[in-house]
Amino acid sequence: MVYHGTDPTLSPRARGRLGFALGLAFVALAIFSLGKLSAEQPAAKHAAPGPVGRRVPNFVLKDAAGETQSLADFSEKRAVVLVFVSTECPVANQYLPIAQELAKKFADRSVQFLAIYSSPSDTAETIAAHQKQFKLTLPALYDRDQQVLQSVGAERTAEAFVLDARSVIRYHGRIDDRYGYDYHRDTAKRNDLEIALDELLDHREISVPSTSAQGCAITRRESDSATGKITYCNQVARILQEKCQTCHRPGAAAPFSLLEPDAAVHWSEMIKQVVLERRMPPWYADARYGKFSNDRRLSQDQIDTLVGWIDQGTPLGDTSQLPARREFSEGWTLGKPDVVFELPEEVTVPATGTVPYRYFETPTNFKEDVWIQAAEARPGNRAAVHHIIAFYRDPKGGKQRVNDQWIAGTAPGDMALILPPGVGRRIPAGATIVWQVHYTPTGKVEQDRSQLGLVFCKGKEPPKYNVATHGIGNHRFLIPAGDANFQVESEMKLPGDVTILSFMPHMHLRGKDFLYRAIYSDGRSETLLSVPRYSFAWQSNYRCAEPIHLPKGTRLQCVAHYDNSADNPANPDPAKTIGWGDQTWDEMMIGYVDYIPGNVSISLAGPKQAVQTAAMKK
Repeated sequence: MVYHGTDPTLSPRARGRLGFALGLAFVALAIFSLGKLSAEQPAAKHAAPGPVGRRVPNFVLKDAAGETQSLADFSEKRAVVLVFVSTECPVANQYLPIAQELAKKFADRSVQFLAIYSSPSDTAETIAAHQKQFKLTLPALYDRDQQVLQSVGAERTAEAFVLDARSVIRYHGRIDDRYGYDYHRDTAKRNDLEIALDELLDHREISVPSTSAQGCAITRRESDSATGKITYCNQVARILQEKCQTCHRPGAAAPFSLLEPDAAVHWSEMIKQVVLERRMPPWYADARYGKFSNDRRLSQDQIDTLVGWIDQGTPLGDTSQLPARREFSEGWTLGKPDVVFELPEEVTVPATGTVPYRYFETPTNFKEDVWIQAAEARPGNRAAVHHIIAFYRDPKGGKQRVNDQWIAGTAPGDMALILPPGVGRRIPAGATIVWQVHYTPTGKVEQDRSQLGLVFCKGKEPPKYNVATHGIGNHRFLIPAGDANFQVESEMKLPGDVTILSFMPHMHLRGKDFLYRAIYSDGRSETLLSVPRYSFAWQSNYRCAEPIHLPKGTRLQCVAHYDNSADNPANPDPAKTIGWGDQTWDEMMIGYVDYIPGNVSISLAGPKQAVQTAAMKK
């Protein structure tokens, strides 16, 4: 289916009218004092450089009523404005009525304003009282851990950030020039935020993309970095081992290794930037829906630790506190395989041009059925291989490609298949490995001979359950040229009970977001996975922390949106109507699911890591 802070010594009433009721002189003095105090605060070190042009990661915060709201909830808006406020800052309080007027003015033009409270002195209770006192109609979001403040690089209250439809910062700075440390005007000489919004919505270049806000400096919450307690040996090495080294090591997907302390020091500024922007480790699931065992996100404490260590000058620390080195099988993330297959020939990839998908076949020569617990498709040349999908062909099923059964695959950001104990994937005797390989020219002639590694299930008896992979796809869609939010749906009605183990959405360069939803027979619906910022560059399998049981008759629905507009920087041709196709400049819509037929009781927490650890010790 296709579809298209106010001064605490003042009374509440006086605080609400500060600057207007008490007169120009008092306001100038108060603001000047605040400015002087702000100047004494240490320079903000947690802000990644250059806010304008930075894409803001999705965030989930609680509002004043305790309900969660996400930046992704406003993905259909043409712009989102983040205004940093505080319950105790008179400058921010003066700008609240102005921000609310602007929010009303631009509501009809699909602009959403959000009030962000990041000050350490704010609490959920004081924010709720502040919202009531000032009759704040904007969503009031509590940035308790300062994740939003750090991701955009905010430094002061009354500082505004304009995000376009792709959450890229297009303007940041003051709302207008009405209030400053030593002046107060009844009217503004320049309405900076309003002008920036008009220019953005009219598809014009923003004439002044950055200005200086005059609010109160926002103090960063205290961490170990303030006392110099963070060292590589004591804290940083453990974070890198847990979250980074699976990819950042020789022979793996990342462009540089982080196995040694010197490498972490050399790449420290890049590390700081990508963790603050939450680009690394890559993870795109909305935290409100589902729990996943392979969640790669850094916690806020881990981000603060890495950034604090870098801001301190990357001290090594006591080497006796260094954790044991994590050992890897060279080139394999699942450990040493029991058997390795490779392409039947070395492939030459031209320097330029388009390379159609290549298909190859490799006999397994299995004399009897085998059960695999883990599988990994390993590119022989990561620069030239975009993705690999390995299937098996049952000799009893004929040579029709439609009969090929999924084994494993790899794409940027994906992980090796590792199944929990008691679950395996059966490959029949005499099966043939069928490879689909997508090559991308790099500017020079490349060679490749990719491999597939399998780890067999252990024990005398075969596993109790055989996992299957199904793609819930829609091939019949046409995305109109210039459409920034085109919706495509697909679904399947379950013929029996199923137990879902994982999800993997797949789209190409115009993919914007992807959602899996269960619609039960009684009409109830439940979001199982939401990926509000789909990235073709980082495609991931989302493995459930606990199995999801769906009864017979449930409709498993996938909903995807595509951005075929000129505002999508990855769009190959916004003037072209796009349909289904293999190449990246075409589009696809598939919601893959790994599942076991029936309502079965298995544990998914922990065993996958145990399998991986055991394999690595071989």
